[in-house]
Amino acid sequence: MKVITEEIFISRKEFQFGDPQSFKEYYLRKINPKYSSHRPVRFVVTKTDKEGYSCEIDFIVAEKSNEKYALKGRDAFFGFRKRNYEDTEKFTAVLIIPTGIGAELGGHCGDGNALARLVASACDTLITHPNVVNASDINEMTENTLYVEGSIQTRLLMGQVGLQKVRSNRMLMLMDKHPDRFFNDEIINAVSSARVTLGIDCEFFEMKNSVECRSAYSSSGRAVGELNNLEKLFDLIKIYRVDYDAIGLSTFIKVPPDYHRKYFLENEEMVNPWGGVEAMLTHSLAEIFDIPCAHSPMMMSREVMNLELGIVDPRKAPESASIAYLHCILKGLHKSPRVVPPEKGINAEHISCMIIPDKCVGLPTLACIEQGIPVIAVRENKNKMKNNLTNLPFERGKLFVVDNYLEAVGVMNALKAGVSVESVRRPIGKTKILR
Repeated sequence: MKVITEEIFISRKEFQFGDPQSFKEYYLRKINPKYSSHRPVRFVVTKTDKEGYSCEIDFIVAEKSNEKYALKGRDAFFGFRKRNYEDTEKFTAVLIIPTGIGAELGGHCGDGNALARLVASACDTLITHPNVVNASDINEMTENTLYVEGSIQTRLLMGQVGLQKVRSNRMLMLMDKHPDRFFNDEIINAVSSARVTLGIDCEFFEMKNSVECRSAYSSSGRAVGELNNLEKLFDLIKIYRVDYDAIGLSTFIKVPPDYHRKYFLENEEMVNPWGGVEAMLTHSLAEIFDIPCAHSPMMMSREVMNLELGIVDPRKAPESASIAYLHCILKGLHKSPRVVPPEKGINAEHISCMIIPDKCVGLPTLACIEQGIPVIAVRENKNKMKNNLTNLPFERGKLFVVDNYLEAVGVMNALKAGVSVESVRRPIGKTKILR
C-alpha cells in the first residue's frame, strides 16, 4: 500500500467550486471511477484560471491484500454536514498555514509560533495544526491552543467530527531503527526530557524501517512525495491503538543528498522538502484511525548533522540547532484533543472564523463558504498557490482579505465585538437604500 499525489484538472464547464456537497457528487461521478482503488486523504486547488481548476489529491492506493485500509469508508472524505447555527458563547478561531506550499510565514520550521500566540491572545480557543508550531525542539503554543492534525482539522470544519479536550494523552512513539545507534539514543533522550519537563506519558516502539518516505515536488511547486509499505505501519498501530491516545513518529524521509545544503544555504525560497510527505503520512494515519498524530523526520547521518551551516535564515534556525527535531510534537500531542462524533465536544457550530494565507483553496475554505464561517485571508503570507478567493461564492461579509496578520487580528476582534469592519474604516460609504 502506498500514498501518492495525483494532479487532476477540473473544467469550469463541468463544475463550479463552492458547495462541498455538490463537489462530493461530482467527485463520485467524474473522478472516482478512474481511481476506484484509491482513498483520498488530502485535496488542494493549486491554480484557478478561466478554463478551470488545477487540483492535487493525495491518495492511499491499495492492493488486494490491504484494501481493508484504503477502501473502507473512502467515500466519506468529501462528506459534509452543514451546521444549523453558530454558538456565540465563546470565540473559537482556526489558524491554517498549509504544509508544503512555501508560505512566507509559517512555511519553514515552526516560524508561525509567534503568530499563533498573537492569534490565541484574541480568542478563547485557537485550533491550529502541527505545521504552524512545530519548530524542532521548540513549541510555544499557548494553553488555549489545540494542536490538531490537519486532516482532523479539515473534518471538523466539514462537520464530520468533534474535538474533546483532554488533560493528557498516553503517547506511543514509533521510530525507525537507525544504522548509527547515536540517533536512536538521542530520540529516547528527547522523550525522556519531555517526560521530566512536560510530564508526558510516553513509551517507545522501535520499527524495522518498513515505511519508505520519499520527498518530491508537484508541477505547482508544492512539496509532496510518495509513501510505500504503509500497511506495515497500519498493522502495527492497529495492534497498539487501544492502549494509546496519540501517536508520534520519527522516521526517515529520503531526499536528494544536496537538498540539505540547498535548503539552508543556497536557496532561501526553496519549499521545505520534508513537510509535504510528512503531511501525507499523518493525514493517512489520522484518516484511518481517528487518532492525534504528528511526525518528526529522523536525521539521516552524522554527515548531515555535521554540516557547517553557519548563521541561517531565522525561519530555519530551529532545525539547524536540533538533532532529534522531536520536542515540538511531544508538547503538541501531550494534550491534543480526541476525535469524537460531530454532535459532541467542539464542533463546526463553535467555529467563529478561519485565518489562512491568501490564495489557498482546499476543503477547509470550501467548508467555510458553505458553513457561513468568516474567512480572513492574509496577502502578506505569499505562497505557491494561484487562486483568487474573491471569485468564490462567499456570502456578503464572510470574506476579509487583509494585508497582514496584525490586520487579521483586528478583524477577529471586530467579529468578536459584533462591529462591522466597514464602520471603523474611512471613508465610509453611503447607507444603501434598497428600492
